[in-house]
Amino acid sequence: MQGYSDGGADLGQLQSTMRNIEVACTSIQMQINPAAAEATILALSQSPQPYTACRFILENSQVPNARFQAAAAIRDAAIREWSFLSNEERRSLISFCLCFVMQHASSPEGYVQAKVSSVAAQLMKRGWLDFTEAEKEAFFYQVNQAILGAHGVDVQFIGVNFLESLVSEFSPSTSSAMGLPREFHEQCRTSLELNYLKVPSISLYLALTLLMFYCWARDAALSVTNKIMEPNAVIPEVKVCTAALRLMLQILNWEFRSDPTTMKAGIDVFSAGVRHDNASSKRSECVLVQPGPAWYDVLISSGHVSWLLSLYSALRQKFSHEGYWIDCPIAVSARKLIVQLCSLTGTIFPSDSGKMQENHLLQLLSGILQWIDPPDVVSKAIEEGKSESEMLDGCRALLSIATATTPFVFDQLLKAIRPYGTLTLLSTLMCEVVKVLMTNNTDEETWSWEARDILLDTWTILLVPMDGSGGDASLPSEGKHAAANIFAMIVESELKVASASVTNDEGDSDYLQASISGKEGDFFIISFLDEHYSTLLLWFLAAMDERLSSYALIARAAIDVTIPLLTRLFSERFARLHQGRGIIDPTETLEELYSLLLITGHVLADEGEGETPLVPTAVQTNFVDIVEAEKHPVVVLSGSIMRFAEQSMDPEVRAAIFSPRLMEAVIWFLARWSHTYLMPVEEANCLSNDYQQQHQSINSRKALLSFFGEHNQGQVVLNIIVRISMMTLMSYPGEKDLQGLTCHHLLHTLVRRKTICYQLVSLDSWRDLANAFTNEKSLFLLSSANQRSLAQTLVLSASGLRNSEAANQYVKGLMGHMTTYLVELSNRSDLKSVAHQPDIIMSVSCLLERLRGAAAAAGPRRQRAMYEIGISVMNPVLLLLEVYKDESAVVYLLLKFVVDWVDGQISYLESRETASVIDFCMRLLQLYSSHNIGKISISLSSTLLSEAKTEKYKDLRALLQLLSSLCSKDLVDFSSDSIEAAGINISQVVFFGLHIVTPLISLELLKYPKLCHDYFSLLSHIVEVYPETLAQLNNEAFAHIIGTLDFGLHHQDLEVVSMCLGALKALAAYNYREICAGKTGLVSAGHGNSPEGIFSQFLRSLLQLLLFEDYSPDLVSAAADALLPLILCEQGLYQKLGNELIERQTNPALKSRLANALHSLTSSNHLASRLDRVNYQRFRKNLNSFLVEVRGFLRTI
Repeated sequence: MQGYSDGGADLGQLQSTMRNIEVACTSIQMQINPAAAEATILALSQSPQPYTACRFILENSQVPNARFQAAAAIRDAAIREWSFLSNEERRSLISFCLCFVMQHASSPEGYVQAKVSSVAAQLMKRGWLDFTEAEKEAFFYQVNQAILGAHGVDVQFIGVNFLESLVSEFSPSTSSAMGLPREFHEQCRTSLELNYLKVPSISLYLALTLLMFYCWARDAALSVTNKIMEPNAVIPEVKVCTAALRLMLQILNWEFRSDPTTMKAGIDVFSAGVRHDNASSKRSECVLVQPGPAWYDVLISSGHVSWLLSLYSALRQKFSHEGYWIDCPIAVSARKLIVQLCSLTGTIFPSDSGKMQENHLLQLLSGILQWIDPPDVVSKAIEEGKSESEMLDGCRALLSIATATTPFVFDQLLKAIRPYGTLTLLSTLMCEVVKVLMTNNTDEETWSWEARDILLDTWTILLVPMDGSGGDASLPSEGKHAAANIFAMIVESELKVASASVTNDEGDSDYLQASISGKEGDFFIISFLDEHYSTLLLWFLAAMDERLSSYALIARAAIDVTIPLLTRLFSERFARLHQGRGIIDPTETLEELYSLLLITGHVLADEGEGETPLVPTAVQTNFVDIVEAEKHPVVVLSGSIMRFAEQSMDPEVRAAIFSPRLMEAVIWFLARWSHTYLMPVEEANCLSNDYQQQHQSINSRKALLSFFGEHNQGQVVLNIIVRISMMTLMSYPGEKDLQGLTCHHLLHTLVRRKTICYQLVSLDSWRDLANAFTNEKSLFLLSSANQRSLAQTLVLSASGLRNSEAANQYVKGLMGHMTTYLVELSNRSDLKSVAHQPDIIMSVSCLLERLRGAAAAAGPRRQRAMYEIGISVMNPVLLLLEVYKDESAVVYLLLKFVVDWVDGQISYLESRETASVIDFCMRLLQLYSSHNIGKISISLSSTLLSEAKTEKYKDLRALLQLLSSLCSKDLVDFSSDSIEAAGINISQVVFFGLHIVTPLISLELLKYPKLCHDYFSLLSHIVEVYPETLAQLNNEAFAHIIGTLDFGLHHQDLEVVSMCLGALKALAAYNYREICAGKTGLVSAGHGNSPEGIFSQFLRSLLQLLLFEDYSPDLVSAAADALLPLILCEQGLYQKLGNELIERQTNPALKSRLANALHSLTSSNHLASRLDRVNYQRFRKNLNSFLVEVRGFLRTI
């Protein structure tokens, strides 16, 4: 279909165009030939300068969808053609859109009005950096008159709505795509926030543009407030007020980044301290508002907060008997704005020791109290049917106030008007919410769930120190009492839920198991769920861990009360178990113990996030009067749990009490506790400025830390833990989750610190575990992941031996039986006949998993033993690879063992040893290739999801990882001699390996993300580091690599495209430098003329991508770095392609503009024919300007 450009359009043509668009819109609605209809609409949008036709449709069509599409076409065409529209044409388009929405302000088709208003906002932003201040002021004068109500209430609403669209467009997070660099959007954002603007006849002074918009929105709301409060308020005024409140909220949500009065000094925040959003991980969103001192008059001194609170209070009183009102738009907008004002902080407040901010927060808190206080009355009303929205917004307001201030100031606020502090109110409110949760125990998320999460976030933000020290913030005495009360209520609630779960057949307490089965180290237990639920589980785990961590912060705030509480609760349940043993069903008590172990584990210790966690500050600084370690409350609590856990060693007690589920909690607790308290590294930092208190604190702290140290009870406790670990592995067969926690979490935690390893290797219990690992058949039945982890842990413990010789001997003794078995098996004359017996396959698989674990634990002290183990099984591995070529699972294990072994060894090997390993790897690659060439191809790609094809895909990933490990030898080499001196060229080895592997990797296989990433990561590395070696490949291998590069260049994954552009840059830059040096470049590889054709191909391909295809703006810099050397390599072709583009333009103006842009691309900014850092930077700027100038109209059809 022909386009709809404006050239020579008469009334008949305009009417015909309108009818075509109307028919197309109707056809889409009726699902009649939608493809043709969409093509008709697209033709309008892509036509050159379709503005007259679009205006005609907007002004005359009776079909709302046609008007909507006409507005969209104006937007698309104007953004595309902006660079060659005159200033008059640009202003005319914006004025038309503004006039249209104001003239049709009462139109019932609100979505059409919103679209036209959005188009005006987008065009205003597109020209923001081009328009003069006078032009901007003229536009805004028109908008301001509308907002003030000069043209009626309907137009007033349209004016506010336009500003809402404009602010949304100027915010980078909500702006529409325009095909422009990020710098443009950032410049617009900064200009709107920081530049001053004066609108004639309106402002007597210059005002920040964003601040001016806020004032207009406030004035719009003020202008209709009185009418809203009248008994028979009409809807238009309510709409205006709602829109104005929404606009004010949107402006306060702006990401204020700079303050023109303090740009050099930075932001001087509230002197008493202000919290930042990254202080803790929170479930509820709370954004600090820091607009700067220019906003003081508008938001603080003008009575704005008082007016807003009075407005909401009056509306609340007026509609007090109409429950629905709480959720109507004006109420919701007003409450959200009030909550946002609670987050106000920074230099907007004067430097008066925080008094002004305290008064501001107190005023807001006074107005908010009626939403949440008294908590029991509010809660009862909600349970009887009242909306919970107001109460939840009250909780959010408390969170905002807590975020903007300190615990002390937060607590003092309420004391100005009540006999108790804000922390007491927070505790009372939380207790009421928890009571409701206990009463309405259900799986469905109710208002009380959300309220609990918001209030927990409030406690968290109060209790996380502002300095980011990782300690625990202190509370005033009243706050500590409040924290103790709420923690007691929380524990009571959790125990009730745990007890009730026993009688629930649906297993509502699974959330507690999920919290244990979360990520600890590198381990996830998700085997009990299928893949469909794994994402949901991980989300659930994170939420549960956040909740338990919040509980822990509350407990630590009153730790002198909460630790004895937990000790008492444990003691009661231990006693109950023993008293009712054999008489009363213990299941409820066991579930309560399960919950207590989780809560206590979080209270006593932090996770560590990969680091060794310290004893929580609250534990170290409290209990200062206790210097006898045995009487320290933490020691008492830990000891009672340890003694309870030790009872699991008794078979009779274990059968009666210690179910697999309870043992999971025990193992999890022991791991978390051990990581913090078992043989800790003591610190000598002073924790108090007062000498006497400091002395007492240090003595108490030393008593606690030394009790479980290596010279006290540490070795005894360690021995108990090892024995319990060994028991869980041998006495709970088939319990994969429990065994996984033991192997991946508890045992792995023990070998993280050398101080523990020194003790481990001297324990008889550890030697018993090592012997069982070697000889006990039940341990051969562990899952593959657990086998691997246990082997890794046992080998890592060798770091506790005093010298390398002892460590190597220990590793050989531990793993020797495995290598012996594999060697003997491979030497059997009947290998091919016995190898496929199920028990042999299981034994081989088990031993390979163990060897993988041991290989992953290789380190400087254990390297020699692992090298000799690997060397001893080289030939058996090749023989087994030959025998098991059709057993994909075994083949994969063989490959992964080799990958892990090479990765752990290659950096330490001398040249002779390196040569042996490389020779082995090449033989392995050739053997694998000979068995698998052609088994994965494009013709079979439709069945790749089958198990066999998936295994092959995993094999190829392993082989690529093997080549990557060999590459690392050139980067990290601890050997004493040079591999180059021995005649070893890693680049040749890797390219040879790649030549073997690449025929197995089809383009269809590269659609698999992980394989694709590994392949292009390796390829880009070797092309960038060894471009000269690429020339030595034969034609077939060279062509395959070039083909995959072209494939990756058009991949959907941003990282893959970026890696391909990096490889292309390296390849073209190498070729250009070779030519400049008088050499023949890649032509010398014997590929004939193919390299010239290759660079021509990539130059065409990259220009096509940049000018005509969709891509992320983040790729422009990488594309520029690849394009520059390509242009230098193919200057003649670049000129030819540029001339072809110019000749294709029929519009003389566009032709001239394109010619100038192409010339500037390679000549502006003093660009030279060099490939250095400065020249690359210049070319990036040139390409950005070039794309802004021409990409829009070049994509026009």
